[in-house]
Amino acid sequence: MKFLLVALLCIIPIWAKENLIRLPRISKGTRIIGGELANAGQFPWQAAIYKDTADGRYFCAGTLIGDQWVLTAAQCVYEAISFTIQLGSNQLQSTDENRLVLTTSTYVINDRFDPMTSLAHDVAVIKLRMPITFTDYIQPIVYANMGYIYPGRVVEAAGWGQTGDDTSGLVNDLNVVEVSIIDQHACQTYYGDQLWGSMVCAEGNYNEGICFGDIGGPLVTPALIGNHSVAVAIASFISANGCESLDPTGYTRIDSYNGWIKNATTYN
Repeated sequence: MKFLLVALLCIIPIWAKENLIRLPRISKGTRIIGGELANAGQFPWQAAIYKDTADGRYFCAGTLIGDQWVLTAAQCVYEAISFTIQLGSNQLQSTDENRLVLTTSTYVINDRFDPMTSLAHDVAVIKLRMPITFTDYIQPIVYANMGYIYPGRVVEAAGWGQTGDDTSGLVNDLNVVEVSIIDQHACQTYYGDQLWGSMVCAEGNYNEGICFGDIGGPLVTPALIGNHSVAVAIASFISANGCESLDPTGYTRIDSYNGWIKNATTYN
């Protein structure tokens, strides 16, 4: 029993409202955690999401999956009144002619998501008011079914989130970092029974990974067949020990919700 108690005391809490970054705060920075600047058009599916609620404005990332739908985390739409969504530009603030800025208030949240208990089922979609026209800088991404997630799989995460625990706010330029999927049992040594089967963890060689402001964005990897990229997971949580800790970061598996996403974007 003593050893069990010690193990339980070591479990890291993963749920906190502070997963989302409150605006307005934009700062200079050169990377998320251990990453580098993304090239123009490298992530044409990447969406910047500003969520307006009764108590303020919050920032998340998302993934364009069709001409009228953005995939994101459920916590990024929970209690939302409206959204402002930016597509086509790597910069949050600029005069980039490729930028498309849209407003909407329609979303579909997984009905099993309960933020008062856990981050399970942390998936949602936002519906744009009208279909958009694709360009070289605005393109949807294919989202995964089975076969893409396994330990050792190298994936990329992109976002505008904080560059470290001692920084505040977003960075203006989109950053990208490579991380690897880790074994589920290994991740449970950090997070215990908070880690659901529909979640997956990833880590870098050192402390690379996502930070506050990156929630809702995709993990992306090359397709098994063909020359295109596939979104395999949605950024969901960061260790309570901080972004710069060596703890893995957590994501919602897209393949676990492939059917739900298809239904939500077909019948709404």
